[in-house]
Formats: sequence, C-alpha cells, structure tokens
Amino acid sequence: MAAPADARKIIKKRMKKFPRFQADRFKRMNPAWRKPRGIDGRVRRKFKGSTIIPNIGYGSDKKTRFRLKNGFYKFLVRSPADLEMLLMHNEKYAVEIAHNLGAKKRKEIVERADQLRLHVTNRFSRLRAEENE
Repeated sequence: MAAPADARKIIKKRMKKFPRFQADRFKRMNPAWRKPRGIDGRVRRKFKGSTIIPNIGYGSDKKTRFRLKNGFYKFLVRSPADLEMLLMHNEKYAVEIAHNLGAKKRKEIVERADQLRLHVTNRFSRLRAEENE
C-alpha cells in the first residue's frame, strides 16, 4: 500500500454545512443551500446576526482541493482495465470501485490493485464471509 507523495495538511476553512435560510422552521423544506432572492430578505442583505451566505472566500486551498482525508485523490474504477491508467500514480490516486459492480469483478479489481500497490477505499464491500477468512 502506497502512502500519498504530497503529505501536505488539508485545512478546511469551514467544516459546517451552510443551511438554507429558515429550513429549520419547515419540515417540507430541504436544508440544502439555496440563495435567498426576496426583496426584503435579511440574509440576502447580509444583516448582522443572520444566516451566513457561502461565497468564494470559503473555498479550499487549490493544492489540497478534492483530496480525501487520507491524502489521495479519488479515482472511480468501473473495470479492471481502468487500473492500468494508475500504473505510475499509486502515490497520488486512491481507487474507488463503482457501486454497480458485482462481487466477482470487485475481487479482480482488488487483486490487481494490490499488485499495483494502489489504495482501495471500499475494498471490503460485497465480500462473502467465507472468502474473507
């Protein structure tokens, strides 16, 4: 298993989600962020003490953006042939097996990833108990 080549610390400016304004008041309202557009809206007008609006200043560092917590970038694999692209990049990318693959194909991918010293994020999914022992 390879360790990430770039061991730079990932710093997030904000870990909490930005809740949609007044989403806590109504069950039918999705808490996912939507920009307030009302003419008198205090959130849109950025009044003190109101819900904060996401903006460009909360963005991550360009050098660590899209990184997983373990320091790798995610690479989605749908077939064992996809692993050959990562032949020289085992210190940069981690393999994630697609959700719609069966156990047989997953086993092939995990075995080939071990040969190439690639980190597989979901290597134990869809494994039978007998095969695991």
